[in-house]
Order: sequence, then structure tokens, then C-alpha cells
Amino acid sequence: MPASARLARVHAAIEALQRLSELFITRRVALAREVGLTEQQWRVLEEISTERFMPSMFARQRQSSAAAVSKTLRQLLDKELVVAAIRPGDGRQRHYTLSPAGERTLRELRRLRQVAVDTIWADLSETSLLRFAHTATQIADAIEAFHEREHA
Repeated sequence: MPASARLARVHAAIEALQRLSELFITRRVALAREVGLTEQQWRVLEEISTERFMPSMFARQRQSSAAAVSKTLRQLLDKELVVAAIRPGDGRQRHYTLSPAGERTLRELRRLRQVAVDTIWADLSETSLLRFAHTATQIADAIEAFHEREHA
């Protein structure tokens, strides 16, 4: 295969991946909006539901500022979706839990997401799903390795 044909296929694959990524983000934003949240609020709500939520660690993992996470927490507190209490044993930290309204909101988000997953992915064969997951993992691993080499 000529190099130019391969390069054209690579660029077509990149364009498809970009389109998929943009659609995925757009869909997450739309799902969050359906229950009155931003996508960032949804991420924080999900993390709080795990009961391992620590604002500073969440900010680092998401490459976000502590101030941005604090702002999101205040928004969720104002919407009465989370409850904050002083962490036992360490009065300097707060422990966040979902309120009953927060639990309902998260349940509805998960239901809406599952409907979308069932609808969008249902017609794909097992072979297609396995191939896609394998290829996506290979690309993600290659991107991570490239990033590590570039920033070593």
C-alpha cells in the first residue's frame, strides 16, 4: 500500500475518532442537562456516590483546580443534592454524601444513560464490540506511551 493511501486511512480514522469523541461529550452534556446538571456536576455527584470522594484528589485526577471543585460542590449543596458534614477525626475536612434528591438524580441519570447505551450499542455484534474495544485500548495505550515519552 502506498504511504499516501495509508496516511489517508490514518487521517480518516482520526477524524472518525474525533467525531465519536465530540458526540460522546455532547451526549454526556445533554444527559446532564436533562436532570438539571452540568457535566462537571454529574462527575462530582458520581464520585461522591462512591463514598471515597476527596475534593483535592478529585481535582488532581481531573486536572482541575481545587477552587473549581469547591464551586461545583457549592452548586450541588445549593441544589440540595449533596450533604456536607465535618469528617469524624479531622474537623478540617468535610465528608460529602448524596442527599435523597441527589440519589434520585443519579438514579435517573443512570437510567437515561442505560437507555442510550442499550439503543446505540444493541445492534453491534460481539465481534464488532470486541474489535472496537481492542482497537480503542491499543490507541489509548499508544497515546499514553507517546505522552509519557514526550514529557519524560
